[in-house]
Amino acid sequence: MNHEHSRELYDRALSVMPGGVNSAVRAAIEPYPFFVRKGDGGHVIDADGNRYIDWVMGLGPLLLGHDLPEPVQAAIQQHASAGPMYGTPTEVEVDLAEFVSRHVPSVEKIRFVNSGTEATTSAVRLARGYTGRNKIVVMQGGYHGAQESTLVEGDADDPKPSSAGIPQAFAEHTLPVPFNDEEAVREVFEEHGDDIAAVMTEPILGNYGIVYPEDGYHELLRELTEEHGALLIFDEVITGFRVGGLGCAQSEFGVTPDLTTFGKIVGGGFPVGAIGGRAEIVEHFAPAGDVFQAGTFSGHPVTMAAGLETLRFAAENDVYEHVDDLGERLRSGLTDILADQAPEYTVVGTASLFKVIFTRDGPDRNSLEQQCESGCRQDPVCPRYDSCPKTAGDVKAAETDRWRRIFWGQMKDQGVFLSQNQFESQFVSYAHTDEDVERTLEAYKEAL
Repeated sequence: MNHEHSRELYDRALSVMPGGVNSAVRAAIEPYPFFVRKGDGGHVIDADGNRYIDWVMGLGPLLLGHDLPEPVQAAIQQHASAGPMYGTPTEVEVDLAEFVSRHVPSVEKIRFVNSGTEATTSAVRLARGYTGRNKIVVMQGGYHGAQESTLVEGDADDPKPSSAGIPQAFAEHTLPVPFNDEEAVREVFEEHGDDIAAVMTEPILGNYGIVYPEDGYHELLRELTEEHGALLIFDEVITGFRVGGLGCAQSEFGVTPDLTTFGKIVGGGFPVGAIGGRAEIVEHFAPAGDVFQAGTFSGHPVTMAAGLETLRFAAENDVYEHVDDLGERLRSGLTDILADQAPEYTVVGTASLFKVIFTRDGPDRNSLEQQCESGCRQDPVCPRYDSCPKTAGDVKAAETDRWRRIFWGQMKDQGVFLSQNQFESQFVSYAHTDEDVERTLEAYKEAL
Protein backbone atom coordinates (compact mmCIF):
# COMPACT_ATOMS: atom_id res chain seq x y z
CA MET A 1 0.00 0.00 0.00
CA ASN A 2 1.13 3.51 -0.79
CA HIS A 3 0.96 5.97 2.16
CA GLU A 4 2.88 8.89 0.71
CA HIS A 5 0.15 11.46 1.20
CA SER A 6 -0.47 10.35 4.80
CA ARG A 7 3.25 10.68 5.48
CA GLU A 8 3.26 14.21 4.05
CA LEU A 9 0.21 15.17 6.11
CA TYR A 10 1.79 13.79 9.27
CA ASP A 11 4.98 15.72 8.57
CA ARG A 12 2.90 18.92 8.34
CA ALA A 13 0.90 17.99 11.45
CA LEU A 14 4.05 17.52 13.55
CA SER A 15 4.89 21.18 12.92
CA VAL A 16 1.62 22.52 14.31
CA MET A 17 0.15 19.89 16.67
CA PRO A 18 1.81 18.07 19.61
CA GLY A 19 2.69 14.61 18.39
CA GLY A 20 0.94 15.48 15.12
CA VAL A 21 -2.47 14.51 16.53
CA ASN A 22 -5.40 15.89 18.53
CA SER A 23 -5.90 12.77 20.65
CA ALA A 24 -2.99 10.75 21.98
CA VAL A 25 -4.21 7.28 20.96
CA ARG A 26 -4.14 8.24 17.26
CA ALA A 27 -0.34 8.41 17.37
CA ALA A 28 -0.06 4.80 18.58
CA ILE A 29 0.24 3.67 14.96
CA GLU A 30 3.90 3.55 13.92
CA PRO A 31 5.74 5.03 12.19
CA TYR A 32 2.79 7.36 11.55
CA PRO A 33 -1.00 7.08 11.34
CA PHE A 34 -2.82 6.96 8.04
CA PHE A 35 -5.10 9.94 7.45
CA VAL A 36 -8.71 9.16 6.52
CA ARG A 37 -10.36 10.93 3.57
CA LYS A 38 -13.86 9.51 3.93
CA GLY A 39 -16.00 6.75 5.35
CA ASP A 40 -18.08 4.37 3.26
CA GLY A 41 -20.50 2.07 5.10
CA GLY A 42 -18.35 -0.22 7.21
CA HIS A 43 -15.15 0.94 5.52
CA VAL A 44 -12.79 3.92 5.47
CA ILE A 45 -10.70 5.24 2.61
CA ASP A 46 -7.43 6.94 3.49
CA ALA A 47 -5.71 9.96 1.99
CA ASP A 48 -3.87 7.75 -0.52
CA GLY A 49 -7.00 5.92 -1.66
CA ASN A 50 -6.42 2.71 0.33
CA ARG A 51 -9.62 1.04 1.50
CA TYR A 52 -10.02 -0.74 4.87
CA ILE A 53 -12.73 -2.66 6.68
CA ASP A 54 -13.22 -0.36 9.66
CA TRP A 55 -13.66 -2.04 13.04
CA VAL A 56 -12.75 1.15 14.93
CA MET A 57 -15.91 3.07 14.03
CA GLY A 58 -14.64 6.34 15.45
CA LEU A 59 -13.75 4.46 18.67
CA GLY A 60 -17.37 3.48 19.15
CA PRO A 61 -19.87 6.25 18.29
CA LEU A 62 -20.84 4.95 14.85
CA LEU A 63 -23.42 2.29 15.63
CA LEU A 64 -24.96 2.73 12.17
CA GLY A 65 -21.69 3.00 10.23
CA HIS A 66 -20.38 5.82 8.09
CA ASP A 67 -23.41 6.07 5.77
CA LEU A 68 -26.21 7.35 7.96
CA PRO A 69 -29.76 6.22 7.12
CA GLU A 70 -31.96 8.84 5.48
CA PRO A 71 -33.97 9.78 8.62
CA VAL A 72 -30.79 10.43 10.57
CA GLN A 73 -29.15 12.38 7.78
CA ALA A 74 -32.31 14.44 7.20
CA ALA A 75 -32.58 15.39 10.88
CA ILE A 76 -28.93 16.46 10.98
CA GLN A 77 -29.29 18.60 7.86
CA GLN A 78 -32.54 20.15 9.06
CA HIS A 79 -31.07 21.30 12.36
CA ALA A 80 -27.76 22.38 10.83
CA SER A 81 -29.53 24.52 8.21
CA ALA A 82 -31.74 26.18 10.83
CA GLY A 83 -28.71 27.79 12.49
CA PRO A 84 -25.56 26.62 14.28
CA MET A 85 -26.72 27.17 17.89
CA TYR A 86 -28.75 29.57 20.00
CA GLY A 87 -27.78 29.69 23.67
CA THR A 88 -31.35 28.71 24.58
CA PRO A 89 -33.09 25.34 24.98
CA THR A 90 -34.50 23.52 21.95
CA GLU A 91 -37.24 20.92 21.65
CA VAL A 92 -34.97 18.21 20.32
CA GLU A 93 -32.90 18.06 23.52
CA VAL A 94 -36.11 17.39 25.47
CA ASP A 95 -37.05 14.69 22.97
CA LEU A 96 -33.70 12.93 23.41
CA ALA A 97 -33.84 13.24 27.21
CA GLU A 98 -37.30 11.65 27.22
CA PHE A 99 -36.13 8.82 24.95
CA VAL A 100 -33.15 7.98 27.17
CA SER A 101 -35.16 8.15 30.38
CA ARG A 102 -37.78 5.78 28.93
CA HIS A 103 -35.26 3.10 28.02
CA VAL A 104 -32.36 3.19 30.52
CA PRO A 105 -33.27 1.78 33.97
CA SER A 106 -31.20 4.23 36.04
CA VAL A 107 -32.21 7.44 34.28
CA GLU A 108 -34.99 9.59 35.67
CA LYS A 109 -33.33 12.88 34.74
CA ILE A 110 -30.37 13.67 32.52
CA ARG A 111 -27.92 16.51 31.80
CA PHE A 112 -26.29 16.65 28.35
CA VAL A 113 -22.69 17.81 27.99
CA ASN A 114 -20.08 17.70 25.23
CA SER A 115 -17.82 14.69 25.80
CA GLY A 116 -17.41 11.55 27.83
CA THR A 117 -14.69 13.29 29.83
CA GLU A 118 -17.02 16.16 30.68
CA ALA A 119 -19.70 13.66 31.68
CA THR A 120 -17.48 11.72 34.07
CA THR A 121 -15.93 14.88 35.51
CA SER A 122 -19.40 16.25 36.22
CA ALA A 123 -20.58 12.93 37.66
CA VAL A 124 -17.70 12.89 40.15
CA ARG A 125 -18.46 16.48 41.19
CA LEU A 126 -22.14 15.64 41.52
CA ALA A 127 -21.42 12.58 43.68
CA ARG A 128 -19.19 14.61 45.98
CA GLY A 129 -21.72 17.44 46.18
CA TYR A 130 -24.63 15.11 46.85
CA THR A 131 -22.90 13.01 49.53
CA GLY A 132 -20.66 15.66 51.07
CA ARG A 133 -17.76 13.23 50.79
CA ASN A 134 -14.46 13.34 48.92
CA LYS A 135 -13.17 9.92 47.91
CA ILE A 136 -13.91 8.08 44.66
CA VAL A 137 -13.24 4.37 44.16
CA VAL A 138 -12.15 3.49 40.61
CA MET A 139 -10.92 0.35 38.88
CA GLN A 140 -7.23 0.09 38.06
CA GLY A 141 -6.87 0.59 34.31
CA GLY A 142 -10.45 1.77 33.91
CA TYR A 143 -10.65 4.89 31.80
CA HIS A 144 -13.03 7.71 32.64
CA GLY A 145 -11.72 10.45 30.39
CA ALA A 146 -8.93 12.98 30.73
CA GLN A 147 -9.86 14.25 34.19
CA GLU A 148 -7.85 14.82 37.36
CA SER A 149 -9.93 12.63 39.65
CA THR A 150 -9.46 9.43 37.67
CA LEU A 151 -6.08 9.80 35.96
CA VAL A 152 -4.66 7.96 38.94
CA GLU A 153 -2.53 4.83 39.19
CA GLY A 154 -1.23 2.65 42.00
CA ASP A 155 -3.53 1.19 44.62
CA ALA A 156 -5.77 2.42 47.43
CA ASP A 157 -2.81 2.60 49.84
CA ASP A 158 -0.57 4.56 47.46
CA PRO A 159 -2.52 6.38 44.71
CA LYS A 160 -0.46 8.57 42.39
CA PRO A 161 -1.29 10.79 39.41
CA SER A 162 -0.86 8.93 36.11
CA SER A 163 -0.18 12.17 34.24
CA ALA A 164 2.05 15.15 34.79
CA GLY A 165 0.13 18.27 35.77
CA ILE A 166 -2.10 16.60 38.38
CA PRO A 167 -1.35 17.50 42.02
CA GLN A 168 -0.75 14.60 44.38
CA ALA A 169 -3.51 16.08 46.56
CA PHE A 170 -6.03 15.21 43.85
CA ALA A 171 -4.85 11.60 43.68
CA GLU A 172 -5.19 11.16 47.44
CA HIS A 173 -8.96 11.33 47.08
CA THR A 174 -9.00 8.50 44.52
CA LEU A 175 -8.87 4.86 45.57
CA PRO A 176 -7.87 2.46 42.74
CA VAL A 177 -8.77 -1.22 43.17
CA PRO A 178 -8.39 -4.12 40.71
CA PHE A 179 -11.51 -4.88 38.67
CA ASN A 180 -13.16 -8.15 39.73
CA ASP A 181 -11.31 -8.18 43.07
CA GLU A 182 -14.03 -8.50 45.72
CA GLU A 183 -11.59 -8.61 48.63
CA ALA A 184 -9.89 -5.37 47.58
CA VAL A 185 -13.10 -3.38 47.29
CA ARG A 186 -14.39 -4.71 50.63
CA GLU A 187 -11.14 -3.61 52.31
CA VAL A 188 -11.42 -0.13 50.82
CA PHE A 189 -14.92 0.29 52.20
CA GLU A 190 -13.88 -1.06 55.61
CA GLU A 191 -11.13 1.57 55.82
CA HIS A 192 -12.68 4.56 54.02
CA GLY A 193 -16.41 3.83 53.87
CA ASP A 194 -17.49 7.01 55.68
CA ASP A 195 -15.66 9.23 53.18
CA ILE A 196 -16.42 7.40 49.91
CA ALA A 197 -18.69 9.48 47.69
CA ALA A 198 -18.94 6.93 44.88
CA VAL A 199 -17.63 3.88 43.12
CA MET A 200 -17.13 4.60 39.42
CA THR A 201 -16.70 1.66 37.06
CA GLU A 202 -17.33 0.64 33.51
CA PRO A 203 -19.74 -2.33 33.51
CA ILE A 204 -17.21 -3.98 31.19
CA LEU A 205 -13.68 -2.58 31.02
CA GLY A 206 -13.67 -1.26 27.47
CA ASN A 207 -10.47 0.76 27.28
CA TYR A 208 -8.26 -1.97 28.67
CA GLY A 209 -8.86 -4.95 26.45
CA ILE A 210 -12.56 -5.65 27.14
CA VAL A 211 -12.59 -7.35 30.55
CA TYR A 212 -15.90 -8.99 31.49
CA PRO A 213 -17.06 -8.88 35.13
CA GLU A 214 -17.02 -11.93 37.34
CA ASP A 215 -20.48 -13.19 38.29
CA GLY A 216 -21.74 -11.20 41.28
CA TYR A 217 -19.12 -8.43 41.14
CA HIS A 218 -21.48 -5.60 40.21
CA GLU A 219 -24.02 -6.89 42.71
CA LEU A 220 -21.33 -6.58 45.39
CA LEU A 221 -20.58 -2.98 44.35
CA ARG A 222 -24.29 -2.21 44.55
CA GLU A 223 -24.52 -3.79 48.01
CA LEU A 224 -21.45 -2.01 49.42
CA THR A 225 -22.41 1.43 48.11
CA GLU A 226 -25.92 1.17 49.51
CA GLU A 227 -24.63 -0.09 52.86
CA HIS A 228 -22.18 2.81 53.21
CA GLY A 229 -24.30 5.61 51.75
CA ALA A 230 -22.11 6.01 48.65
CA LEU A 231 -23.24 6.21 45.02
CA LEU A 232 -22.65 3.63 42.30
CA ILE A 233 -21.72 5.23 38.98
CA PHE A 234 -21.68 3.17 35.79
CA ASP A 235 -19.55 4.73 33.07
CA GLU A 236 -21.42 3.61 29.97
CA VAL A 237 -19.64 5.91 27.53
CA ILE A 238 -18.55 2.79 25.60
CA THR A 239 -21.22 0.25 26.53
CA GLY A 240 -24.18 2.64 26.47
CA PHE A 241 -26.65 1.76 23.66
CA ARG A 242 -24.24 -0.92 22.43
CA VAL A 243 -24.30 -3.65 25.09
CA GLY A 244 -27.83 -4.50 26.20
CA GLY A 245 -29.42 -2.55 23.36
CA LEU A 246 -31.45 0.52 24.32
CA GLY A 247 -31.33 -0.50 27.99
CA CYS A 248 -27.51 -0.37 28.00
CA ALA A 249 -25.20 -2.73 29.90
CA GLN A 250 -26.96 -2.11 33.21
CA SER A 251 -30.05 -3.83 31.85
CA GLU A 252 -27.89 -6.71 30.59
CA PHE A 253 -26.40 -7.26 34.06
CA GLY A 254 -29.56 -6.45 36.00
CA VAL A 255 -27.82 -3.92 38.27
CA THR A 256 -29.15 -0.35 38.43
CA PRO A 257 -26.58 2.32 39.36
CA ASP A 258 -27.38 5.67 40.95
CA LEU A 259 -25.76 7.60 38.11
CA THR A 260 -24.78 6.69 34.56
CA THR A 261 -22.45 8.55 32.23
CA PHE A 262 -22.93 8.40 28.47
CA GLY A 263 -21.09 9.46 25.31
CA LYS A 264 -20.40 8.19 21.81
CA ILE A 265 -23.62 6.58 20.48
CA VAL A 266 -26.03 8.89 22.34
CA GLY A 267 -24.74 11.70 20.09
CA GLY A 268 -25.01 9.77 16.84
CA GLY A 269 -21.38 10.43 15.89
CA PHE A 270 -21.20 14.05 17.05
CA PRO A 271 -19.47 15.38 20.21
CA VAL A 272 -21.57 14.48 23.24
CA GLY A 273 -21.69 13.33 26.83
CA ALA A 274 -24.44 12.98 29.41
CA ILE A 275 -25.03 12.27 33.09
CA GLY A 276 -28.28 10.54 34.02
CA GLY A 277 -29.65 9.03 37.18
CA ARG A 278 -32.05 9.30 40.06
CA ALA A 279 -33.94 12.58 39.97
CA GLU A 280 -33.11 13.48 43.59
CA ILE A 281 -29.39 13.27 42.75
CA VAL A 282 -29.35 14.87 39.29
CA GLU A 283 -31.47 17.76 40.64
CA HIS A 284 -28.38 18.89 42.54
CA PHE A 285 -26.96 20.23 39.27
CA ALA A 286 -27.33 24.00 38.86
CA PRO A 287 -29.66 25.80 38.43
CA ALA A 288 -31.86 23.43 40.43
CA GLY A 289 -29.17 22.64 42.98
CA ASP A 290 -25.80 23.58 44.40
CA VAL A 291 -23.43 21.63 42.09
CA PHE A 292 -22.32 23.94 39.30
CA GLN A 293 -22.31 22.57 35.77
CA ALA A 294 -22.72 24.47 32.50
CA GLY A 295 -21.52 24.48 28.91
CA THR A 296 -21.94 26.71 25.86
CA PHE A 297 -22.38 23.80 23.46
CA SER A 298 -24.28 21.44 25.79
CA GLY A 299 -27.43 20.06 24.19
CA HIS A 300 -26.29 21.24 20.74
CA PRO A 301 -29.29 20.80 18.43
CA VAL A 302 -27.38 18.99 15.68
CA THR A 303 -25.91 16.51 18.16
CA MET A 304 -29.25 16.01 19.88
CA ALA A 305 -30.97 15.36 16.54
CA ALA A 306 -28.26 12.92 15.43
CA GLY A 307 -28.47 11.02 18.72
CA LEU A 308 -32.26 10.90 18.82
CA GLU A 309 -32.68 9.70 15.23
CA THR A 310 -29.86 7.15 15.63
CA LEU A 311 -31.59 5.62 18.66
CA ARG A 312 -35.02 5.78 17.03
CA PHE A 313 -33.64 4.00 13.96
CA ALA A 314 -32.07 1.36 16.18
CA ALA A 315 -35.38 0.89 17.99
CA GLU A 316 -37.44 0.55 14.83
CA ASN A 317 -35.10 -1.66 12.80
CA ASP A 318 -32.99 -4.77 13.33
CA VAL A 319 -29.85 -2.84 14.28
CA TYR A 320 -29.00 -4.70 17.49
CA GLU A 321 -29.89 -8.08 16.03
CA HIS A 322 -27.58 -7.38 13.09
CA VAL A 323 -24.56 -6.01 14.97
CA ASP A 324 -24.79 -8.55 17.79
CA ASP A 325 -25.03 -11.41 15.31
CA LEU A 326 -21.94 -10.24 13.42
CA GLY A 327 -20.12 -9.75 16.72
CA GLU A 328 -21.02 -13.30 17.73
CA ARG A 329 -19.76 -14.65 14.40
CA LEU A 330 -16.50 -12.74 14.68
CA ARG A 331 -15.80 -13.93 18.21
CA SER A 332 -16.81 -17.53 17.43
CA GLY A 333 -14.64 -17.55 14.31
CA LEU A 334 -11.71 -16.07 16.20
CA THR A 335 -12.13 -18.65 18.97
CA ASP A 336 -11.80 -21.43 16.39
CA ILE A 337 -8.78 -19.78 14.76
CA LEU A 338 -6.97 -19.33 18.08
CA ALA A 339 -7.66 -22.92 19.15
CA ASP A 340 -5.74 -23.99 16.06
CA GLN A 341 -3.03 -21.31 15.75
CA ALA A 342 -2.55 -19.53 19.09
CA PRO A 343 -4.30 -21.31 21.99
CA GLU A 344 -2.61 -19.06 24.56
CA TYR A 345 -4.47 -15.99 23.23
CA THR A 346 -7.94 -14.98 24.48
CA VAL A 347 -11.02 -13.82 22.57
CA VAL A 348 -12.95 -11.16 24.49
CA GLY A 349 -16.05 -9.08 23.93
CA THR A 350 -19.82 -9.27 23.90
CA ALA A 351 -22.70 -7.95 21.77
CA SER A 352 -20.97 -5.84 19.07
CA LEU A 353 -17.58 -5.60 20.84
CA PHE A 354 -14.68 -7.92 20.00
CA LYS A 355 -10.94 -8.23 20.50
CA VAL A 356 -8.12 -10.76 20.72
CA ILE A 357 -5.85 -10.33 23.74
CA PHE A 358 -2.34 -11.69 23.25
CA THR A 359 -2.26 -13.38 26.65
CA ARG A 360 0.96 -15.23 27.31
CA ASP A 361 -0.42 -18.31 29.05
CA GLY A 362 -3.30 -20.63 28.26
CA PRO A 363 -4.51 -24.19 28.49
CA ASP A 364 -3.29 -27.02 26.32
CA ARG A 365 -4.94 -26.92 22.89
CA ASN A 366 -6.32 -30.40 23.52
CA SER A 367 -8.38 -29.23 26.52
CA LEU A 368 -10.43 -26.47 24.89
CA GLU A 369 -13.71 -28.30 24.34
CA GLN A 370 -15.56 -26.52 27.14
CA GLN A 371 -14.14 -23.04 26.54
CA CYS A 372 -16.36 -19.97 26.20
CA GLU A 373 -17.57 -20.17 22.62
CA SER A 374 -17.66 -16.51 21.63
CA GLY A 375 -15.71 -14.35 24.03
CA CYS A 376 -14.57 -14.67 27.64
CA ARG A 377 -17.43 -14.72 30.19
CA GLN A 378 -15.32 -15.42 33.29
CA ASP A 379 -16.86 -18.90 33.46
CA PRO A 380 -15.08 -21.05 36.08
CA VAL A 381 -15.84 -24.15 33.99
CA CYS A 382 -13.93 -22.76 30.99
CA PRO A 383 -10.42 -24.24 30.66
CA ARG A 384 -9.15 -20.71 30.01
CA TYR A 385 -10.53 -19.38 33.29
CA ASP A 386 -7.24 -19.29 35.19
CA SER A 387 -5.41 -17.50 32.39
CA CYS A 388 -8.03 -15.16 30.90
CA PRO A 389 -7.77 -11.44 31.82
CA LYS A 390 -9.72 -10.49 34.95
CA THR A 391 -8.09 -7.13 35.61
CA ALA A 392 -6.50 -4.37 33.58
CA GLY A 393 -3.15 -5.56 34.88
CA ASP A 394 -3.73 -8.93 33.24
CA VAL A 395 -4.21 -7.23 29.89
CA LYS A 396 -1.16 -5.05 30.37
CA ALA A 397 0.90 -8.19 31.02
CA ALA A 398 -0.02 -9.56 27.58
CA GLU A 399 2.14 -9.23 24.47
CA THR A 400 1.02 -5.66 23.81
CA ASP A 401 4.13 -4.69 21.84
CA ARG A 402 3.75 -7.64 19.47
CA TRP A 403 0.10 -6.71 18.93
CA ARG A 404 0.97 -3.10 18.10
CA ARG A 405 4.28 -3.38 16.30
CA ILE A 406 3.70 -6.53 14.22
CA PHE A 407 0.13 -7.79 14.23
CA TRP A 408 -1.64 -4.45 13.70
CA GLY A 409 0.44 -3.67 10.62
CA GLN A 410 -0.11 -7.13 9.15
CA MET A 411 -3.86 -6.64 9.46
CA LYS A 412 -3.65 -3.17 7.92
CA ASP A 413 -1.71 -4.53 4.96
CA GLN A 414 -4.64 -6.89 4.36
CA GLY A 415 -7.09 -3.99 4.39
CA VAL A 416 -8.40 -4.42 7.95
CA PHE A 417 -8.35 -1.43 10.30
CA LEU A 418 -8.22 -2.49 13.96
CA SER A 419 -8.05 -0.26 17.05
CA GLN A 420 -4.71 1.44 17.45
CA ASN A 421 -3.49 -0.64 20.39
CA GLN A 422 -4.40 -3.79 22.28
CA PHE A 423 -6.30 -1.86 24.94
CA GLU A 424 -9.02 -0.20 22.85
CA SER A 425 -12.24 -2.00 21.92
CA GLN A 426 -13.26 -2.87 18.37
CA PHE A 427 -16.82 -2.26 17.22
CA VAL A 428 -19.30 -3.73 14.77
CA SER A 429 -21.70 -1.37 12.96
CA TYR A 430 -25.01 -1.78 11.17
CA ALA A 431 -23.16 -1.13 7.89
CA HIS A 432 -20.86 -4.14 8.25
CA THR A 433 -21.64 -7.23 6.20
CA ASP A 434 -21.14 -10.98 6.21
CA GLU A 435 -18.39 -10.49 3.65
CA ASP A 436 -16.58 -8.06 5.98
CA VAL A 437 -16.63 -10.72 8.70
CA GLU A 438 -15.30 -13.46 6.44
CA ARG A 439 -12.54 -11.25 5.03
CA THR A 440 -11.53 -10.21 8.53
CA LEU A 441 -11.37 -13.78 9.81
CA GLU A 442 -9.20 -14.75 6.85
CA ALA A 443 -6.90 -11.82 7.64
CA TYR A 444 -6.61 -12.95 11.26
CA LYS A 445 -5.63 -16.42 10.07
CA GLU A 446 -2.88 -14.95 7.92
CA ALA A 447 -1.60 -12.45 10.48
CA LEU A 448 -1.56 -14.89 13.42
